[in-house]
Amino acid sequence: MNESFAESALTSALRQAADGVGVPEDPWPSFARREQRHRRLRLTWTAAVATIVAMVVGVQTNVVSLPGWAPGIAVAAAPASLLDAPPRGALTGDEAWLDTLRERLSTDSSVGGWHPDGMWKVGDRERIRLLYGSDLPGHRVALVAVPLRIGLLAKDSLIWFVGPPGARVEQMRYAGHSEGEDDPVMTLMRTGSGSDGLAIVVGPIDSTVTISGDPRYTPRGTVEYQNLARPDGSGVGVAVLPAEPLWGEPVVRVSRGDHLLFQRGLGGGPYAAPIGPRMDALLTDIKRGIRGVPLDDTNLRNFVETALSDSRLPVAGTTVRVRWSASVNGQDAALLTVQPAGGGVIAYAMHGDDPGWWRDLRLLLPAEGADQRPIGWRLRADDPGRTPTDQVRVVAPPDAARVTVAVGGAAPITVTLDASNAGTAAVPHDQPATLTAYSSDGDVLGSTPVPPVETDMSGLPGESPATRVVS
Repeated sequence: MNESFAESALTSALRQAADGVGVPEDPWPSFARREQRHRRLRLTWTAAVATIVAMVVGVQTNVVSLPGWAPGIAVAAAPASLLDAPPRGALTGDEAWLDTLRERLSTDSSVGGWHPDGMWKVGDRERIRLLYGSDLPGHRVALVAVPLRIGLLAKDSLIWFVGPPGARVEQMRYAGHSEGEDDPVMTLMRTGSGSDGLAIVVGPIDSTVTISGDPRYTPRGTVEYQNLARPDGSGVGVAVLPAEPLWGEPVVRVSRGDHLLFQRGLGGGPYAAPIGPRMDALLTDIKRGIRGVPLDDTNLRNFVETALSDSRLPVAGTTVRVRWSASVNGQDAALLTVQPAGGGVIAYAMHGDDPGWWRDLRLLLPAEGADQRPIGWRLRADDPGRTPTDQVRVVAPPDAARVTVAVGGAAPITVTLDASNAGTAAVPHDQPATLTAYSSDGDVLGSTPVPPVETDMSGLPGESPATRVVS
């Protein structure tokens, strides 16, 4: 009885204790609800991102069109000095012609056979601008800025169109475009067989343009150019080119005051070449006058053609002489001079064998006394960098009994000459030096400074102080 009572009391106490303990509810339903909510959010975000990506890809590939006026990310910007300048040329006042050009460019992009590169499309037609347009001798010329875009990317392309004088828009033909260069100048050269050609240069509005034809080497040892350009608005130069081929490409110079902004030759030819029967006859005469080591025929031709091409002189009327020839380290070496009729004398030193030969010297000399001058040039190593050395090759004039070299302010030192009337002198490559030739009577025949190593051979001999004697 007592045992049963005790068991009943214990059971009652345990139940009361159990009722006082809080039992948590099952967590699974709450977790399931939260996970379902997160899954819906993830699906929504995934769909949104996919839509955005699809739209970006579509826009960037021009599948989804943006309005032309929509802003884009600029790439390969055209020069602001041209884009921001006011339009120039007589065509700028022909609004009907310009409207037709804009319409054609913005609808079929096929004016004169021009098409945007790759996937680029023409943007806002209202931003198509005529930068320059005129009727010139034999041509109508237009330089047009056309906004292009691939989706979010945008750029302005500068495009040349050319047609006959007074041409309608449908008669204009594509003639070239900008390549995204930094030069603030656009150039165009048109040549044709049997008819006059044309060169056009459009630079900044406040610049001066010159277009130089074939050079003239004066008897006093300077180089001059005839300016072929006439202005057609500020910063624009136009030159009518002769029907016959030039000896070299016209050279464009665009400057602002004393500051040179641009200098480059106009490619496109055709140009006369120093080849053919006249060259063969000239080489025959040259070989008769060589008194030194005979040169290989191929090397001699390469040397002479290089000198004529570099100086832009024709075969006819130009005197070429080999003043010195030798074999140096198993290679042909020569000092030759070229002289146009009534002009200065240009000395060229070269060495090597076909096809590896080098130009070591270009020096424009006054015509008077050129044959009595000693000539020297700084030797360079035949390594890829053509490293300057401290050696100077010296060639004496034919009548010289001796030659001296004066380095800086030091006393002159006699140069030892070999049987070819040439020698080598030690001159630090960063020091000035002067060569002087004397006759057997001790009289001075001539004196010539040793020019510095020429680092840029892009211009003509006589243009830089390193390539002329006259200051």
